[in-house]
Amino acid sequence: MAAAIGNKRPESVLVVIFTTGGEALLLKRTDHRAFWQSVTGSLEWDENDRLAAAKREVFEETGIVVTGGWRDWERQNRFEIFPEWRHRYPAGITHNTEHVFSLELPGRVGVRLHAREHEDYRWVYFPEAVAQATSSTNRWALKALQDERGFH
Repeated sequence: MAAAIGNKRPESVLVVIFTTGGEALLLKRTDHRAFWQSVTGSLEWDENDRLAAAKREVFEETGIVVTGGWRDWERQNRFEIFPEWRHRYPAGITHNTEHVFSLELPGRVGVRLHAREHEDYRWVYFPEAVAQATSSTNRWALKALQDERGFH
């Protein structure tokens, strides 16, 4: 698919950032204030390395830069793009493919929000994160980590 100027690629990453102690980082969107999420973001049109895209998005949205603790889940979710956000994509695009990653940190770290994208953040324990996450794919990833790691 050729890139259209100003249009997003319908392929993205989801990165669940969490601490060894069982807290997950959630971000509150500026353009949809009831929307809490993990780090997400579209791949650039010329970007083929999904892990590099995940690291770029984490840095852009939180200021966090780490080399260890990354996990590629080798899972893709396909979902319908909210109608109010479809104008960001090439004409006729209605669905997105999302690649799931996680980033485990030993403990909380400072967060520097990207002001145009997020207005607030929280470190919350997994049960609360699962309940607060707006998107179904984000809730699934949080729940899967909660169950895998015993963060109840």
